Amino acid sequence: MLSDMKLCTWNVNGLRARLTNVVDFLREHRPDVLCLQETKVQDAQFPREPLEDQGYNIELFGQKSYNGVAILSQKPMEDVFYGMPDDPKDSECRVIGCITGDLMVLNLYVPNGQEVGTEKYRYKLDWFRRLREFVSEKYSVQEQVALVGDFNVTLADRDIHDPAAWHEKILCSPPERAAMQQLMGLGLDDLLRKKHPEGGIYTWWDYRAGSAFKDEGLRIDYVLTTAPLTARCDDVIVHKDMRTMKSPSDHAPVTAVFQD
Repeated sequence: MLSDMKLCTWNVNGLRARLTNVVDFLREHRPDVLCLQETKVQDAQFPREPLEDQGYNIELFGQKSYNGVAILSQKPMEDVFYGMPDDPKDSECRVIGCITGDLMVLNLYVPNGQEVGTEKYRYKLDWFRRLREFVSEKYSVQEQVALVGDFNVTLADRDIHDPAAWHEKILCSPPERAAMQQLMGLGLDDLLRKKHPEGGIYTWWDYRAGSAFKDEGLRIDYVLTTAPLTARCDDVIVHKDMRTMKSPSDHAPVTAVFQD
């Protein structure tokens, strides 16, 4: 009997601060691949041993105090790359990709944008443009490709607990949504929406005012896949329990389950 393959994405908001939670998650759920964002740790200080002890190979692209991405895989990883080809030399660590088994994985931490209309907002929209060009050149829709991570965008109002309060604000503005839709227009499916068309499913909750316990969140973490991989998907799970544990990240892990 074939087992399912599990691909998970999780913005941990500081790996060293959440290490116990991550190890516990690996022990309980045994994802085949776990993509982390906002590791906030330089490569030399990355806490490899506790994660390798769980049976994972690790590829990482980190920096001090901010950003940082990593991929943990039970299988060896090949063709690993870091960043996009046109990144400036002093670029932030937001992109890492690899091939593991029959899966091509691109792990992304999209810039937040700070506030609509600011220089950081314009940078975010241009970053999406560069990402779209990179993905269109790097990958074929005939291959089994997954883009995962914290995209810092809500695709629709059903991804927001209070659409009126967030109307045209950062993470929810029409240009951000259009930029992500253009990326998906290359031939990528939003797996959670495919499996759960209803709204009210969130992946991020503010630390303030008990937002997680009141389920006042946003959906900004995604698994996007090409058609051959979409066809294999059985379900997508948001592990909200991890958000209400002691010392949590403000994001919950999201796992896509595929027929192996």
